[in-house]
Amino acid sequence: MLEFKNSVFKLKPISESDMVPDVKNMLINNETILSAFESGRDQVIFTTKRVLAVDVKGIVGKKKEFSSLPYSKVQHFTVQTPGFMELLSDGELILGFANGILVQFEFGGKVDIISICKSVGECIL
Repeated sequence: MLEFKNSVFKLKPISESDMVPDVKNMLINNETILSAFESGRDQVIFTTKRVLAVDVKGIVGKKKEFSSLPYSKVQHFTVQTPGFMELLSDGELILGFANGILVQFEFGGKVDIISICKSVGECIL
């Protein structure tokens, strides 16, 4: 099982075609994909209803664990934009869930963190 307490995911964007194929089969009615990211072999997909985390296991990656983090359980969120000319210029999103767990996502590269914040905000608020 994925452990989310004090979790940090360092993410880079991927296209929908690079997502684990089973993700699209897990979507419910009226749920669409907003954006997709990867960290190594693992993936994080933001949809209109939840965050889906895919933990790819094993040497060949056949076994996968899917975790659903519904926006309906998010109590608060925090966004930090990347700085200019800093050593580590990552954007950051922290979701605070009703059970007290914080899940931190760090976005590297040229990710529009404000756009992600807006999308998540529209789903949560």
